[in-house]
Amino acid sequence: MFSRRNRRPTSPELAAARERLDAGDVPGALRELRQVPAAPLGEVADVVGRAAGAAGFDDLRKAATALAATPDRVRPLYDYGFACVERGVAYLAVPALREALRLAPDSSGVLRELISAYEDEGLHRDAVEALLAHEDGLADWPDRYLLVFNAVLAGDLELARRQHARLPAPAEDTWLGARDRQNRVLGRASAAGPASPLDHSDLRGWQYVMGGTLSPFGFDAGMTGRYAYLQDDHGRCLEGLLRLKAVLASAGARPRSVSLLPDRGSRILGLAAAEVLGLPAEPFEAGREDTVVIAYDLNVTARADGGPETIGQLFERAPGQVLHEHASCWTDPPAVTADSVTLLHQSAVAPWEAGLRQGADGEVERGEADGRPEKAIAAEIVGADPTPDAGDGQTPADPAEKLTDFVSAVSGTWLQGDRAQLRSPGPVASSRFL
Repeated sequence: MFSRRNRRPTSPELAAARERLDAGDVPGALRELRQVPAAPLGEVADVVGRAAGAAGFDDLRKAATALAATPDRVRPLYDYGFACVERGVAYLAVPALREALRLAPDSSGVLRELISAYEDEGLHRDAVEALLAHEDGLADWPDRYLLVFNAVLAGDLELARRQHARLPAPAEDTWLGARDRQNRVLGRASAAGPASPLDHSDLRGWQYVMGGTLSPFGFDAGMTGRYAYLQDDHGRCLEGLLRLKAVLASAGARPRSVSLLPDRGSRILGLAAAEVLGLPAEPFEAGREDTVVIAYDLNVTARADGGPETIGQLFERAPGQVLHEHASCWTDPPAVTADSVTLLHQSAVAPWEAGLRQGADGEVERGEADGRPEKAIAAEIVGADPTPDAGDGQTPADPAEKLTDFVSAVSGTWLQGDRAQLRSPGPVASSRFL
């Protein structure tokens, strides 16, 4: 048993997590725990239990307390791992569930919960290896389906296709939707393959997000085309709209209107899009056909008045409807995935929001938000310079022609399927700062 009175932290990170808790900083303690190397599960669980108690997560507190008392039994290991996954700290679940599976290698329940934890952490290669290690005992649904799913997200299409071919039709209707989605995913991969390398730096190919532009900074220093912190500008907004226009033309899409979402940023960008595309702008209406729905950031849309209802209505695509999102957060993905995205970020400040600037004294200060009418800001976007930022010179060239060639190759599989949340970054890894 681990005793708090005689605790001797096995790592500086664990000691730092305890200090954070003593100071009442639960989020800080959890950040420290993410950095803890291999440490006795009882010690880690003791700290997690304290953090869970402070946060009011009684289920996790009880599970962590039980594990701290008996860290070598399958049931406490599983219960703790399950509670960690449910509370959004899957990284804490992984070591416990690994140990539970070592002690009970034939338990499909433990294996599936470990796979769930791996998926939440984007550890798809680890999920594949765990499933292959138990391949003889896999049920087709869900286990082999999960093997195909994680193989795709790990970038191993050969394995995914081989295992997919072994999947019979599901006996239960509950898996029919999953089978259809998997068929579409592999179909899109087949369409994109001739036009894109689908390697571990091919952000557009793997995201299969129409109009995705690459960040011009840090491509070979961990970002691989995604942005960390972005202070956006009007020119980048116009660049995204011009690329959207090229995408629509290459795909043979013929929208008749631009649909404006309820949040201010989306209305501004939508009014600009209407000018760029030469289409009338109308308030969003569920079920409207042949329209381009313009969002600046769908997470912002979801927080606006009427936003949750609107997001729910976007899950079902009306015929000819295209959903375009300018700035999409890849570390906190929106509830609905757009058909076209300009850029992927961790944190973004829209051009009309209060951003950082250099003051008269040379110090960095926060500026004021742009309170002008939406039409005035939209007009400034339309008149901006869309020349891409030269960046640090390390990002591969991404001219419009490269984008439209890709669109032409995959146009037959675009605008198909549902818009389920894209929870994983896929095979292309980027550094996380938030």
